[in-house]
Formats: sequence, structure tokens, C-alpha cells
Amino acid sequence: MTPLCAKIAFGMLGGINLSTGRELLRRAGSAEGVFERGEDEMVSLLGRRGTIASADYRRDIAARAAREEVFVRSSGVRALFFADDCYPQRLLDCDDAPALLYALGDTPLDKLRTVAIVGTRHSTAYGLDFTARLVGDLAATYGRDIAIISGLAYGIDVAAHRAALREGLPTVAVMANALNTVYPAEHREVAARIVRSGGMLLSEYPTSARTHRGFFLARNRIVAALADAVVVVESDQRGGAMATARIASAYGRELFAVPGRVGDARSRGCLELLATRLASVVRDAGDIGDALGWKPLAREGEQQELMLELSSEQARIVEHLRNHPDATVNDMCVALALPFASLSSALFEMEMADILMTLPGGRYAVLDR
Repeated sequence: MTPLCAKIAFGMLGGINLSTGRELLRRAGSAEGVFERGEDEMVSLLGRRGTIASADYRRDIAARAAREEVFVRSSGVRALFFADDCYPQRLLDCDDAPALLYALGDTPLDKLRTVAIVGTRHSTAYGLDFTARLVGDLAATYGRDIAIISGLAYGIDVAAHRAALREGLPTVAVMANALNTVYPAEHREVAARIVRSGGMLLSEYPTSARTHRGFFLARNRIVAALADAVVVVESDQRGGAMATARIASAYGRELFAVPGRVGDARSRGCLELLATRLASVVRDAGDIGDALGWKPLAREGEQQELMLELSSEQARIVEHLRNHPDATVNDMCVALALPFASLSSALFEMEMADILMTLPGGRYAVLDR
């Protein structure tokens, strides 16, 4: 059994959450150890008999995992195991997160800010327009290091993905089915564009799993867990968006709802979230950014004003850092043809003037004002 096959098999074990998964991994020593031990040894390891201790059960899981490994390797799918660095760190705070996720695409979620946008499949023109404007406002106000999370469903979900693609933001679709198919089929083209544009398709299900209604409800916890903030655009009082909202609240995520007309069925859920103070009103990107402490980008006029305050040498440094945010002091010495002593002195003065801030690794960031 390869390490990848063992991780896939571990993810297929029934009744495992992150807490029990960590303990099982600790006792077995590795994912491979769970499947290489005999039944008596597993009983001793676990302290009891049960499904996981059964040799037949684990043998069947291992055979299914071997078939899934072939699909994963041949399709460019990545297996994100909860004990590996590649696993999305936000999910580690949520005990009911899956032990394994399948990913197509490679969005660096741990380095991005994330907003989930969800809502009814039966969206109105108002909801679709708001979704598009909100995503555009997020990109314009806070930059393009924001990932938009949703579920690729009809209505608000796919509108959020399409808006992100238009604005050049990475977007992540959490699927309620395995990655060998796209549901609904009408969204295959959107799914392909998501992956091509630096986004990602995520699923907790192997190809051997037959999709059923429960998968759609389970998907909501991943959408909520991946997000810094969850926005419900339109929803009745029952449905997937409301489930996502309540899970997000339980996880301690910032929750927002779009106000709509009283009496409109597609606004009743949002109005309930607002009336019970479970969610805050969202009017624009600023409401989200203010709640999360995000700093808006400097507008063009503000940037010009800053540049006028600087000496020519300082202005060159600022311009270089804006274009090369990962540049180190040594990089700047070479690129700007400045002696180390002169550059260090200028950087110190600019830091004292709140123009720059120091970052780990000998790097600097421009403080937009």
C-alpha cells in the first residue's frame, strides 16, 4: 500500500472526525499502520472490537482506495490529508471536517482572504445583481488576494463563481459529488474555467460514492469552514444557504445577510437572520472588510499624494515594493543600484514615518494610507 493509497483509505473510514482521526493516527503511527495490522492487533490498539478493527472491513476499504488512487493519479487530482501541510488550515478548527479532501486545482487558501457567497437556486435579478456588484466591490476595495467560496449550484452560487472569474479573483467550488463529474452538468464550463483561472474544485467524496441528498447538506459545513465571512444573498427560511449560515455562526465565522423586501419568499431567510441578530447587514464590501479588519487599497489619488511626500529615492523604493512585494533588501540593492547603507537608512526613515512596515524574511510592505 502506497502512502497516498493509505491516506485515501483513511478518509474512507466511517465514523471518523478530526479528533478521532488524530487519535487513531497517533495510535497506529501512520495511515498505513491502520491497514497493515491484523485484527487482534487493532483490537489491542483500539481497546475494543468494532468496525475499524475488522480485518475484512479494512481490506475492503483498502481495495476501494487502490482503485481511487488510480483515478487521482491519472486525473491530476490532489488528495489533501488532514495531517499534511496541504490541508486547508481553516478546516482544522472544525472538528466535523473530513479527514481527506480531493482537489482539482491549487488555490493557496491559507495565503488568501476568503468570502463565501451563498443563496437560493431560485434567485432574482436583485440577488444576481447584488452578487456581481459585491464581488466587484471586494476586488476593487481590497485587492485580488480574496478567494470567493461557493457550491457551484444554480442561482446565487454560480453567479458568485462567475463574478469572481470576471473580476480575476480565485474561486473555489465545494462539490456535493466526486470530482469525476460536475453537477449540475450545465456548469461544466464554469467548473473548467475555475480550474484554468487559478481556482479549485473540492470534494470529500471518492468516485465510488453514490451521490445522495445528504451530500448537499454535508457540503455546507465545508463552505462555511473555509470562509472568513459568509454572505447569504437570498434565501427562504429553509434550505442549504440557511444551513450554511447557521454552521458558519457555530464556527465563529462572520455572517452577513442581504436585506430584501418583507414578504418576498426569497428574502425571508435573510430577514430572519437579521431579525435574530445572527447576521449583520451587508450593503457593500466595506461592511465585510470593516468587520474583518481589512485595510482598503489606497486609491489612485491617495497613492499620488503619498508619492509627492517622498524624496525621489524613497519614491523609487515604494514603486519597486508595489511591483515586487516579495523583494528583500538585497534584491532592492541590486534592482535600485543603491548602496546597502543608503538603502537601510532610507528604509528605517520610511518605517518610522509609517510609510513601510517590516515583514519576516527581510522584506517590507508599503502601508497604504
